[in-house]
Amino acid sequence: MDSPNYKTINYRIENNIAFVSFCRPDVHNAFNDTVIYEMTDLFRALNAEKSLRAVVLTGEGKSFCAGADLNWMKRVITQSFEENLKESNALAELFALIYHFRCPVIGEINGAAIGGGVGFVAVCDIAIAAESAKFSFSEVKIGLVPACIGPYVVKKIGEGKAREFFITGERMSAAKAFQVGLINGFVPDDKLHDTVAELLTMIRSSGPEAVAVAKRLVSAVPNMSEADYKPFTAEMIARLRISPEGQEGMNAFLEKRKPKWVQE
Repeated sequence: MDSPNYKTINYRIENNIAFVSFCRPDVHNAFNDTVIYEMTDLFRALNAEKSLRAVVLTGEGKSFCAGADLNWMKRVITQSFEENLKESNALAELFALIYHFRCPVIGEINGAAIGGGVGFVAVCDIAIAAESAKFSFSEVKIGLVPACIGPYVVKKIGEGKAREFFITGERMSAAKAFQVGLINGFVPDDKLHDTVAELLTMIRSSGPEAVAVAKRLVSAVPNMSEADYKPFTAEMIARLRISPEGQEGMNAFLEKRKPKWVQE
């Protein structure tokens, strides 16, 4: 794919893995309208990369993402409702784009994730944090709420915990974030990159189409009735069994060899 000259994010593709990072370390990777636009543009472009197996999202410097940029906030408080709504819709669209991305999105949470920055954690399929990372839904401290990120956080940690942390704005350690289900694990800071690399190795050993379907399965089934999910899941597995990938995977298992996608 082409390499746009982004100002606020960096990315590279290696061995069919996209590595994406916030690159505003001087402001702790806080996001503004430019970040939202560039990240949206990048994920749309990455979606066209059919050989892509996963995306790793992280931050440069000591922080993952410190939420909304203060200079941006100084501007938005002077904007009209219509202008604020336009930018809020753009942010909501970005979170949805990452959440529904066809490949696994892995959060390499290298430092603090605050306010809206926690939203980028919540929309990752799997998030592994450095032990020193901190997390906070700090919006209430300035008279706001974690609105656009709310649906994804509630999916991650449940309504009860979301009520608690949205109301208190408590600053959580990585250990507590793991305990409540916001992240999937935490490791010593110097082990973070290697741990994510090991996770990518496991993902690469799985069928790419099966992984994509697994994501859709987990998102769709909780919102279905029994009358809906029974035919939905039965058709899903039937289609996978006759698909080229399913055939290759089952034959490889029966023949006691590795499937072709592991060797790619």
